[in-house]
Amino acid sequence: MLAAIVCLLVAPIARADGDPASDYLLSQSAFVPPDANISSGDAKQLRTVLADAKARGYEIRVALIATTYDMGSVGSLFRKPQLYARFLGQELYFVYKGRLLVVMPNGYAVSRGGKLLPPAQRLVAGLPAPGTDGRALATGATAAVRKLAAASGIAIPLPRVAPAASSRSRYWLLGGIVALVVIAGGVAMFLVRRRRA
Repeated sequence: MLAAIVCLLVAPIARADGDPASDYLLSQSAFVPPDANISSGDAKQLRTVLADAKARGYEIRVALIATTYDMGSVGSLFRKPQLYARFLGQELYFVYKGRLLVVMPNGYAVSRGGKLLPPAQRLVAGLPAPGTDGRALATGATAAVRKLAAASGIAIPLPRVAPAASSRSRYWLLGGIVALVVIAGGVAMFLVRRRRA
């Protein structure tokens, strides 16, 4: 109970910090903002690719930035992925000096230890800008990581993502469950009355 309360208190503090991604990326491979409408499947696919890449010798951490809100007090760097990649790399420097990929609606940036990596930057520059769609941010990041790893001679397979059920199919499923319950209740009542008769 105490741990849950501490987590609830710390989360808003982290979001209000200089930049939330630097807090998350100190210990995690990816910063996936909760307000970006990124499905759990797409987030899991990205994290699986990152874990697979690391296991094969290519470690990289990823910051997905959908809005200025995801940047805390450094919102002036929104839509400036290269400047932010340098800034974020410097923020992480004393804990993590490795590769860092920043994905924003208008493009990508790659840094290491707070310095841009021109060869890697050229590789991701050819990828289409993700735009403001959360899923495109996540899948764009996944594609970028795989492309960067491939350039280092490391092939990362793309894990499958279970398709998210549409709201219409959810309604059909819910309706089917309700219908089965009603039918089962009706059959039970019929059997009870029959026994009494």
